[in-house]
Amino acid sequence: MFSTNSSLLQQTLSQGRLFVVSGPSGVGKGTMLSRLYDRVSAIEPSISATTRDPRPGEVEGVNYYFVTQEAFENDIEKDFFLEYALYGPNYYGTPLRSLEEKISLNTDVLLEIEVQGARLVRQKRPGAVLIYIQPPTMDELERRLRGRRTETEESIAKRLEIAQGEQAAILEYDYLITNDDLETSTEQLIGIVLAERCRIRPDERKPE
Repeated sequence: MFSTNSSLLQQTLSQGRLFVVSGPSGVGKGTMLSRLYDRVSAIEPSISATTRDPRPGEVEGVNYYFVTQEAFENDIEKDFFLEYALYGPNYYGTPLRSLEEKISLNTDVLLEIEVQGARLVRQKRPGAVLIYIQPPTMDELERRLRGRRTETEESIAKRLEIAQGEQAAILEYDYLITNDDLETSTEQLIGIVLAERCRIRPDERKPE
């Protein structure tokens, strides 16, 4: 007969996990994550707060939480964000309260953020699972960016520069996926999520 530590089992079953996905613009993160949410239950995207204006079609509480700069800065002072950053004139951040509520209800939460934000998450939540998605080559990334036909030459050059610079940060992540084939890469992402759900975390192990 197997003996089960009931409190350990309850802890394991009642807490979701935190995933962070990073990767350069144009690598295919959005499509991969959309397929992940369609195929895997009990995992949701974290909804960021931002001070920028809503774009056509964006919905409050679905795409972002749209707040004023004054409200955002007040929340910074109160330590209400897991991570935040200033991009141009606008703030973007991950509200702690909604994230922790989902995790407490045994829902996995996934943050799609850049390297700087991922580092902050790792500092505050060492148990977070960090996944980096890279293109097979920089030439292929450039081809994909041009294929979107939404980028200026200046924007493409900037995105490629950022992508090149992020290569040095890959070893800070737990998993690396090379998106050469979209379906294969999506299956790898799903596999990571499912495997992490089975992994016994250090804080769940029975004391010696």
